Amino acid sequence: MQTASPGVTAKLSTTEKLSVTEKIGYSLGDLAANLIFQTLMTFLAFFYTDVYQIPAGSAAAIIFFGGVIGAFFNPVMGLIADRTQTRWGKFRPWILWTAVPFGVIALLAFSTPDFSPQGKIIYAFTTYVLLVLVYSANNLPYSALSGVLTGNMAERNSLSAYRFVAVMVAQFIIQALLLPLVLILGDGDKAVGFENTMTLFACVGIAFFLITFITTKERVLTISSGASSIRQDLGDLVRNKPWFILLLLTVLVFITLALKGGMYIFYFEHYLSETHIAGFLHDIGFNRFIAGLNAMLTGMGLNEFLWPKDAPTSGFSLFNAGGIICMIIGISFAKPLADRFGKRDVFAVALFISTLFILLFYLLPPDAIGLVFLSQLLHGFFYGITIPLLWAMIADVADYSEWKNHRRATAIIFSAMIFGLKLGLSIGGALVAGILAHYGYDALLATQAEDTINGIKLSVSLYAALPFLIGVACMFVYEINKHKEIQIEQELSQRRAAAGLLQGE
Repeated sequence: MQTASPGVTAKLSTTEKLSVTEKIGYSLGDLAANLIFQTLMTFLAFFYTDVYQIPAGSAAAIIFFGGVIGAFFNPVMGLIADRTQTRWGKFRPWILWTAVPFGVIALLAFSTPDFSPQGKIIYAFTTYVLLVLVYSANNLPYSALSGVLTGNMAERNSLSAYRFVAVMVAQFIIQALLLPLVLILGDGDKAVGFENTMTLFACVGIAFFLITFITTKERVLTISSGASSIRQDLGDLVRNKPWFILLLLTVLVFITLALKGGMYIFYFEHYLSETHIAGFLHDIGFNRFIAGLNAMLTGMGLNEFLWPKDAPTSGFSLFNAGGIICMIIGISFAKPLADRFGKRDVFAVALFISTLFILLFYLLPPDAIGLVFLSQLLHGFFYGITIPLLWAMIADVADYSEWKNHRRATAIIFSAMIFGLKLGLSIGGALVAGILAHYGYDALLATQAEDTINGIKLSVSLYAALPFLIGVACMFVYEINKHKEIQIEQELSQRRAAAGLLQGE
């Protein structure tokens, strides 16, 4: 690997349309990363407390401090990526180089070696830190890659939609199917099941990262021929007001996602009525569906589909599946709405409406299973609209920086956003374990104390809604509206075209 200044001149098309193959190939990289990321966000606290038997307070410390270490590594990784120069480009090589380490470390992080209580804490902390570091080295260049595949704003919106459909597929696999897979592949032993499931995910992830590397091509290069120093990059960053706003927004969004995502399993296990969950599953035909599936598989000479029979696990999986399906539907509305009204306005309205359905969870009693599912479906739809827009806005912020400063530092901008993502994930994940510890959660108790149950209820409603509401407020001071998007795109296209003509003379 060589390091070089990002200031180079290139005669490349920055407005051409991307092929479907390239969009799908790129999106598979996020699917691979999210098989791990979604597991961390949804099940890490549960894995530490209920599977590896680490005290909730210690689990909170591991998730927070490990995540913060990973978060602060992001700016360093951004500076390295922006100065990487190989025959494959700046960002694609990192996807190749980190593919195997990512898979191996993910498996280690969800393994359960038989150590002493102190040894378990050390092992969990070490493997978690390694995992978040390799995640940065992989996902930061991957995210920055979207900013250099094309300079066409509409194509970026389309690419983001492809990417986040893949994210939703990964999220569906994790949130709807991971716990059943763990129980099936572990024959009821969750520790063995997590190891076997992560082995499967590691193999699939490595293959998908390689496909992303092979099918993509970097096209957008900065026009300036002058060298760009680290001081200049950081100076451009701190003067970029939209970047500050999106950084805060990213932190807030991922606090909510990690908090409610990690707490839902406890919500189903300890707050909602198991009897009413079972009745709801029967009424909607879920049990008949599983019985029919078993009959079909048996008729084909295959073993029965060993879906977990306990109602909370089945209800939790179906709850997540419904929300994800609605998110995918919401994603399909993101591009046409953003093209018409602009990313900022669509994001703010959709995020606000989705928050209302989070707040509704506070009002729902343990037996209102139908309303719980309906709230999740509606929340999923409106939140789904925001998913591709956040990352598309981050690419816009990179363009804004180039437009203002005549220098492009894509990776440092994306690294700052992934810093926000990791910080939010760390805070939200630590809040899951920390709130459980604060309210007296004991993994060995079949029935939790009333105060503990109330803490779980607050976590998926009022506590989870607050960061989203602050995020909505941030959009009122974010200046890149639809008019500004068009202005930046047109002026940068003119500069790049002029640079190409000058080079050809």
